[in-house]
Amino acid sequence: MIYLDYCNLDAETQQRLLHNSGKEVERKFGEDLKTYSKIHQLDYNTILEEEATRNLYNYKYVFNI
Repeated sequence: MIYLDYCNLDAETQQRLLHNSGKEVERKFGEDLKTYSKIHQLDYNTILEEEATRNLYNYKYVFNI
């Protein structure tokens, strides 16, 4: 088995995982993030992207070859 983290993956895979992570974060925390962005007058999309990136580092990538 090979254990990798997000930084070890190619750019295409990173973009796809970032997109999927963004959907997951928006599904789980979308309303909370919208409320937070309104209260603190921040851009919702920026917050969503930051949280999606943070979420990616919680994944463990394991490949069987």
